[in-house]
Amino acid sequence: MSKDLTAIKVAIEKAKLKPLTAITVAKLKRLAKRYEVPDLGQRGLYLVVFPSGQRSFIVRYRFGGRKRKLTLGHVDLAAARKLAADALFEVSQGRDPALAKKAAKEKAASADANTVKAVCEKYLAHDGKELRTAADRHATLERLVYPEIGRLPINSLRRGAVTDLLDKIAANSGPVMADRTLAILRKILNWYAVRDEDYRSPIVKGMAKIKPKDRARQRTLADDELRAVWKVASEGKGPFSALVKLLLLTAARRSEAADMRWKEVDGADWTLPAARNKTKVDLIRPLSKQAEAVLAAQPQIADCGYVFTTDGKHALSGFSKFKREFDRRCGVTGWTLHDLRRTARSLMSRAGVNSDHAEQCLGHVIKGVEGTYDKYEYYKEKKQAFEALATLIERIVNPANNVVPMKSKRRKGQRATSI
Repeated sequence: MSKDLTAIKVAIEKAKLKPLTAITVAKLKRLAKRYEVPDLGQRGLYLVVFPSGQRSFIVRYRFGGRKRKLTLGHVDLAAARKLAADALFEVSQGRDPALAKKAAKEKAASADANTVKAVCEKYLAHDGKELRTAADRHATLERLVYPEIGRLPINSLRRGAVTDLLDKIAANSGPVMADRTLAILRKILNWYAVRDEDYRSPIVKGMAKIKPKDRARQRTLADDELRAVWKVASEGKGPFSALVKLLLLTAARRSEAADMRWKEVDGADWTLPAARNKTKVDLIRPLSKQAEAVLAAQPQIADCGYVFTTDGKHALSGFSKFKREFDRRCGVTGWTLHDLRRTARSLMSRAGVNSDHAEQCLGHVIKGVEGTYDKYEYYKEKKQAFEALATLIERIVNPANNVVPMKSKRRKGQRATSI
């Protein structure tokens, strides 16, 4: 045995005879094999010296009649003694600190794997899959949320990260888009909080970018704007142009019409199923002749159930891109596809449609006692309302066709001239 090795072993044996000090810990030499030095200053505490020279503290104890070891890691001597004392207290209380540490480590690993993206995908796969806006929500998350905070563990998501995300969305896509994203995140995080008693959503009141009173829109298309929009929609051959016309003729929501399936259309009736309806009931819309013509012009693609599609597989999406080009061609700006629904409702009133019947056409629930007990579907009245709407639109967009030639009156006694 070399003199150096002998000197090291002598130093180790001396260290075992008295409590460890910071100097002792620093001076202990590394050997070819791992070795342990007990600390007489704290029962059960050992310093482990590895061949690499690294040092780590452990606690040795007995639990349930079996020898156990708790690794404290690379901490200083004072911290090691405190942790060892805490561990031995847990043992005295009938709790195994090594098992508790393992459980905490597994929970932390699970939390790290449970990212914001993973939670969002779980929500969409379970509670969100039947939502009528599921596709739009998924697209928003993919485009705006996942690139920024998708990889963060859900338990480490803080309010500051959410506000930074919303500020960036508001700057790049507008405050309305930021608020829509906030609403999606709020729903998902609240859903997760119900399933994890230790989780608390970082989203609080006051994070919206637009005040509720400022959010309501009043925009409807004037007659000259309606003519310009209708003209471009009639000239266009793609699904977006057809969608614009159908929205005006049916007063439907954008998602209701854009996600329309052929199986929902039966003759002259379009039944919006409860799963896609905001009120969670089936809604029958009797189609006008003009609306039927719009649908008849759409190709029915094999193995594709959607009426409006660009790829033959999915429902029409990417509305912003289509609408920018549409606005450029028609010259009308500052309107949204949802404004067509409001325009159609206004035109119904202008056409003399009863207010309750018009609300039924939109799928709104009548409030009060009448709405509770009157389950009559108003099919005949809705049919007349949609025909009246289509007729008025036709008169507005084609004013030249509304001129009726007047018959000339012959003066009394005047004979008709034969040609």
